[in-house]
Amino acid sequence: MPANTASILQFIDQGVILTFKAYYLTNIFCKTIIAIDSDSSDESRQGKVKSFWEGFSILDAIKNAHDLWEKFKIPILTRVWKKLIQTLIDDFEEFKMSVVEVIANVVEVIANVVKVARELELEVQPEEKVSASSENFHVGENDENQDRGNWSKKSDYLLSMVGYAVGLGNVWRFPYLTYNNGGGAFLIPYAIMLALAGLPLFFLECSLGQFASLGPVSVWRILPLFQGVGITMVLISIFVTIYYNVIIAYSLYYMFASFQSELPWKNCSSWSDKNCSRSPIVTHCNVSTINNGILEIIQINKSWVDINNFTCINGSEIYQPGQLPSEQYWNKVALQRSSGMDETGVIVWYLALCLLLAWLIVGAALFKGIKSSGKVVYFTALFPYVVLLILLVRGATLEGASKGISYYIGAQSNFTKLREAEVWKDAATQIFYSLSVAWGGLVALSSYNKFKNNCFSDAIVVCLTNCLTSVFAGFAIFSILGHMAHISGKEVSQVVKSGFDLAFIAYPEALAQLPGGPFWSILFFFMLLTLGLDSQFASIETITTTIQDLFPKMMKKLRVPITLGCCLVLFLLGLVCVTQAGIYWVHLIDHFCAGWGILIAAILELVGIIWIYGGNRFIEDIEMMIGAKRWIFWLWWRACWFVITPILLIAILIWSLVQFHRPDYGTIPYPDWGVALGWCMIIFCIIWIPIMAIIKIIQAKGNIFQRLVSCCRPASNWGPYLEQHRGERYKGMTDPKKEADHEIPTVSGSRKPE
Repeated sequence: MPANTASILQFIDQGVILTFKAYYLTNIFCKTIIAIDSDSSDESRQGKVKSFWEGFSILDAIKNAHDLWEKFKIPILTRVWKKLIQTLIDDFEEFKMSVVEVIANVVEVIANVVKVARELELEVQPEEKVSASSENFHVGENDENQDRGNWSKKSDYLLSMVGYAVGLGNVWRFPYLTYNNGGGAFLIPYAIMLALAGLPLFFLECSLGQFASLGPVSVWRILPLFQGVGITMVLISIFVTIYYNVIIAYSLYYMFASFQSELPWKNCSSWSDKNCSRSPIVTHCNVSTINNGILEIIQINKSWVDINNFTCINGSEIYQPGQLPSEQYWNKVALQRSSGMDETGVIVWYLALCLLLAWLIVGAALFKGIKSSGKVVYFTALFPYVVLLILLVRGATLEGASKGISYYIGAQSNFTKLREAEVWKDAATQIFYSLSVAWGGLVALSSYNKFKNNCFSDAIVVCLTNCLTSVFAGFAIFSILGHMAHISGKEVSQVVKSGFDLAFIAYPEALAQLPGGPFWSILFFFMLLTLGLDSQFASIETITTTIQDLFPKMMKKLRVPITLGCCLVLFLLGLVCVTQAGIYWVHLIDHFCAGWGILIAAILELVGIIWIYGGNRFIEDIEMMIGAKRWIFWLWWRACWFVITPILLIAILIWSLVQFHRPDYGTIPYPDWGVALGWCMIIFCIIWIPIMAIIKIIQAKGNIFQRLVSCCRPASNWGPYLEQHRGERYKGMTDPKKEADHEIPTVSGSRKPE
């Protein structure tokens, strides 16, 4: 059996064991929920819930599940299982698997899940009252919206939005882009793209979620034909959430590894190889030999020279760059990286534990929804600024810091770069992804605002905070990289990195050279942890908000198990990213899912809301929340929403497609099946846009033209969630809590005329 197939089967076996354990736990939990739900007495119900949580032992359940698995895992079943998997692998390699059949099966599974969820929801009696202090604890007594809840304070919302927008990219991508695109000159296109692309989309999504008090899927009652856009946003958020928490797990591992008297990557150690060196390594040189009495000079391998006690001729050495200790530590110790995506290897147990811890933190912060996460972000959103300030002060006192800052945004700025289209493309792309627009999170978080909240000022504050944070982070990063270049005798351009290479190679290498390196390393990776966590909170809140909108009654009863269940499923899906080939999976998902799909969703969002629903009508909706404004106030927003922003996004999308290249990790290319899998992931996300459009058209009445027109009008239950806010414009709308035409997952009833 080939080595790569054997490693895949080994990984699948581990996955089966973990899945079996998860099934066992779920089975116990479901039986308990059924027992609790069968008792109509509220006191008895609460007593059973309390005794269940107090008496339930996760460790005992896992042990019992493992014993049960070992008991029934007889050799013949194992051989049958492996034969089945081998057959599937062979079929996949020969491209015999039908993509259409796979999608059809997935659709069928989703339909069954929705059906069961609806049945569970209908079991809740309409007259049953749920107190805010017991099951419906995500709603406060003073909340304006007693169905969905509101933010406890305005600051909870603002810090959650800042935490969502300010993420890892502000620290490990923006400083490199600035340096690479002309230094301080890059801030000009960056500011222009903020005004033209970032802020208009950000304001639009905040207004949309706040006006309807709905998440990214249900908010498309505004335009039923485009409901697939909301599904695309949520699916992409799910994919990104899987690997984003793996990055948080990396940060946790490095933070724990820093609790030593000396950082483990400070020097080459037993885990390193002969290429581990901070200085260039001699690979070949010239030596003089005597052959038949004739003096000859030949070029030969340096290892042969050392073994045979020869001496290199001065000036004849041929060098190759050595690998930094931090680079080898990253690849050989932290990741245990395999040779390629084909070699899956085993699950790296300590990364799996860090991933589990990351998901436990997320689940603990979100079990009460925004009521709990809104308090956690006071720390996770503000602490990174404290660390950045500390790192900046420390970096500014080091030799060579001024040189690093000069390369970043000082005298080395190159304004001629502004003539290059690539610089403007990088500025637009960075501002677009940095603000987290079109992911669904902005709509979800804003949906918990009070109706009269000033979402315009919120958008301005969050966007400016995000951009200023990026600039500020660059000073902290480049001051220390400048010191690293100074002590190593290199140029700043030789040590500066981006992405994973900056966070887990270049910066740790620089920190290892500082006095008290472990302390600075703990601070830095704790900062990365908090930066990632609050972005992750918002992503999971996007998922739970979508479930809340589709099944509100069920969510009131089972919010905690559903939230924790989402975390468990996403943890299991993320295990492939903590194998020895895990980093290849992380890059694959990032390369395909965090790119075109978001751009397509953003373009269709603008087209649907501004061009079809009507930009002027949407402005009237916004004025119902923030008050009437003069026409000159809306002049800029109309120009951006109708023309400028869509053109910019379309240009970025076309540029990205033209510049597409096969993904690779360093010099390691991805296999064909890996690239095909990447395309399948992004197709699976965006295919719901045409699927839902077709479903809506089929469900509508009349001829094809009448059906199309009907689907391009708002649903009868579109408008402000609470009756007190509807005014004259929406006084005839259907109750948003009731199903209406063009609502997923079912369609029933007749629609009121416009």
